[in-house]
Amino acid sequence: MKTKNIIPSLTPYKPGKTINEVKKERHLSKIVKLASNENVYGPSPLVLEKLSDFGEDLHLYPDGYARELRERVSAHLNVDMDQLIFGAGSDEIVQMLCRTYLEGGANTVMAHPTFPQYKHHAAVEGAEVREIPVKDGHHQLEQMLEAIDDKTRIVWLCSPNNPTGCYINEKQLKSFLDRCPEHVLVVLDEAYYEYVSAEDYPDSLSLLENYKNIIVLRTFSKAYGLAGFRVGYGISSEEIIRHLNTIRGPFNVTSIGQFAAINALEDQTYIKEIRQLNQNVRHEVEHFCEQHHLTYDPSETNFLLIHLPKSGLEVSDQLLDHGFIVRAGELLGIDQSIRVTIGREKDMKEFTNALSECLQ
Repeated sequence: MKTKNIIPSLTPYKPGKTINEVKKERHLSKIVKLASNENVYGPSPLVLEKLSDFGEDLHLYPDGYARELRERVSAHLNVDMDQLIFGAGSDEIVQMLCRTYLEGGANTVMAHPTFPQYKHHAAVEGAEVREIPVKDGHHQLEQMLEAIDDKTRIVWLCSPNNPTGCYINEKQLKSFLDRCPEHVLVVLDEAYYEYVSAEDYPDSLSLLENYKNIIVLRTFSKAYGLAGFRVGYGISSEEIIRHLNTIRGPFNVTSIGQFAAINALEDQTYIKEIRQLNQNVRHEVEHFCEQHHLTYDPSETNFLLIHLPKSGLEVSDQLLDHGFIVRAGELLGIDQSIRVTIGREKDMKEFTNALSECLQ
């Protein structure tokens, strides 16, 4: 059977090794996974408690409108319900955006490196991908503006950016939006929003009223600790959301995912605790790097991109022998680096000891 011409040239997403795979391969009893930026503390205890109440209607399709979750998120963010769209993770909304707005002859602009699914789904739709290299981990917004033309449909701004952890501040974002043509959809991907503590981080939702060409993406997969439930959402104008809903599958967010997200949203105290815990431990890892003359990109997330004096592939393989799974920068587009999820304090002390050994 014939596929789209572009499909044979693309590669499927390759996830990192699982904990059980590494245990078996390296003959270890304990593995600490620091490769996928999950919340190592898991979801709120409230979610775990409430999950025991779920299960009566497993034979029924989920609510395709996600009404209860929609109502809760609408109230939490103070936006209209029709300004929201939900997906199986914000990844699925990225796919919806590409299917809705991109096609052969169109182009899209993004940083490099950044979240790889932007490029992947754009290529599937046959659009030209224009990548602007980051500088010291930051988006080069002036160069991104210069790359836009009358055939540009989407610009992707991942803030904080994955894999660098750097963010776009309020002044920079407003300046960009003021000069970005109205025919271009600006996707502001805030998957790590709940981890941010920077005072000049923009209030992106307040921008929706004055800039009609924005969609903000957020997720329950990161700080809320619900990666396994796959629930993400987008906030935009009713018109943009209506267009995306024509592409969205009718039952795309599972019933248990909606249930977990509703309960996770109720415990904002937990989110504040997670943000502070993460910040404290990240600062300890940053201090280790400074002591050992390792540079890192300034992060507002639950991960740190650490630059190394040798191959990240080599170091990540050595770290497996110590029981730590990290992501080699070479797999993300940055040579001689590793991206490390910020784990529990005890685990990160053991990790930095192991990293020190690997670099000797």
